[in-house]
Amino acid sequence: CSSSHSPISSSSAESFLPLTCPRSSDLRTALRLLLSLPSTCPHLHRFTNGLLTNYLKLTSSPEFAAQIRQGAIAMAAARKLRKGLSLDQSDDVLLEEAVLCLVVTNAVEVQDESGRSLGIAVYDPSFSWINHSCSPNACYRFIVSPPNATSFGEDSGSALRIVPSVSEENFGVCSCSEYNKGTEGYKYGPKIMVRSIKRIKKGEEVCVSYTDLLQPKAMRQSYLWFNHQFTCSCSRCTVSPSTFVDHALEEILASNPSFSSAGLDLNLYRDEANKKLSHYVDETITEFLSVGDPESCCKKLESVLEAGFHVEQLEREDGKSRLNCKFHPFNHIALNSYMTLASAYRIRSSDFLAFQSKTDESQLKAFEMSRISAGYSLLLAGATHHLFCSESSLIVSAVNFWKQAGESLLTIAGSSVWNLLGLPKSELSTVVKYKCSECSLMDIFGAKSILNQAERTNFENISSDFLACVRSASPKFWRFLIHGCHYLETFKDPFDFRWLAHAHCVAEDVDFIKEDSNCEHHAEWYTNARTHIYKVGMHCLVYGVILAHICYGQNSHLTTHVLNHVENFVH
Repeated sequence: CSSSHSPISSSSAESFLPLTCPRSSDLRTALRLLLSLPSTCPHLHRFTNGLLTNYLKLTSSPEFAAQIRQGAIAMAAARKLRKGLSLDQSDDVLLEEAVLCLVVTNAVEVQDESGRSLGIAVYDPSFSWINHSCSPNACYRFIVSPPNATSFGEDSGSALRIVPSVSEENFGVCSCSEYNKGTEGYKYGPKIMVRSIKRIKKGEEVCVSYTDLLQPKAMRQSYLWFNHQFTCSCSRCTVSPSTFVDHALEEILASNPSFSSAGLDLNLYRDEANKKLSHYVDETITEFLSVGDPESCCKKLESVLEAGFHVEQLEREDGKSRLNCKFHPFNHIALNSYMTLASAYRIRSSDFLAFQSKTDESQLKAFEMSRISAGYSLLLAGATHHLFCSESSLIVSAVNFWKQAGESLLTIAGSSVWNLLGLPKSELSTVVKYKCSECSLMDIFGAKSILNQAERTNFENISSDFLACVRSASPKFWRFLIHGCHYLETFKDPFDFRWLAHAHCVAEDVDFIKEDSNCEHHAEWYTNARTHIYKVGMHCLVYGVILAHICYGQNSHLTTHVLNHVENFVH
């Protein structure tokens, strides 16, 4: 709890909860809700203010019944202890059970602008009655303000706003609805804004996602059942055969022509390989997060991504054969690995600068780690964008990954280490003067007009122009960016995945600078690579701004942060 909530914490008896109490966030939230309950409790349904409790479902659920009962007893005991009393075994805890069920049913995790988890919160029916979909037409964000500060600026009187991502002039788009009720008694904590990310027709249900949309169907369903006790029946989950995105998120690349061609056998062995590969990657990432050894993490993840897993088929008349299975770049475990590797290489770069002497060698090594980190960020953004083109509800993930890729590339372009690569003294101003002749996205000083155009112009055209531009520029620097990373070197392009049919064919480094090149060509090549790294970095950030504008609005923290980052780099 924040310091501003300490009186509430004391009054609600939270400090009397056992330290080892499971689901403590749920219990503390439930105790705070009980603070607003009159001493002489009227009907419970008046207290819930229209929120569902799912009491019967949760108290009869094998997964939740014991937790609800034990949590309610702990809450009742804490409330008694605050008054200097003790809980009697005959005491009724139905009220505590009902309020705890209400929290389990309606609470959402609150995150700040950087995505850091702050805790959980319960909102009134205006938000809590919005259902889940794995292909939602809306997303939500939190507006966290200091105590006594207004969160919405000119809209501070609104507890919740559902606003369209595009102007009302577009046909078939819902108009803005504001909810001002239900705020009495809930005057602290973050506010929440729900914003459409797709065209919503009049009368169409507004849906958000309760889970990670970059997970395959089975994992989403498991999470929703374990945490919310329902099975999703949205269009993405019920369509048969599976959508392209759900198929891609589980795709395994299997190779060995001599392996049995029987479809049943192949699927069986692929499933076995998938489980073992997934377990190894999960263990590696967990170890990295707990132990903090980025070098070991990079070696283990890149080893399994590059080598895959060999499955030996049972003895047959023609002897044994082995099937090699690797993650497809769109596989959800591969995407998670790219996120982890980008972070691990970034940490390794910082460690070289922090713990090594400030020699040219250490700076070059740190630069190498930064290059590879940027390579993984760009590959992650490119792969996610490919999925986003088929499932537009992945826009929130696309925003974050394009932003990270852009910032990583601009860090590389702005590095002073370029002057150690055998170039004459290179001024960054010669790079940032570059203007893109292929699209309008590089006109960063007109970024606000670009954002406005995103509302009026066909978004598909903006997205298509952006991708065509970065795709044409990436060959000018991609081999340089990933040089020294064997796994990334198997990718000839971070945006075009049509080459996957020939995944083992790596393009020759025809554009990569050779050791015997003359000094003039040497400097020209590096300057050209740096210019295109800057160009693509700018494109990624500005495209991220446009996506963020759709998700969060023009004045959101993320949109402002990215625009400021670009302006600071230019100036």
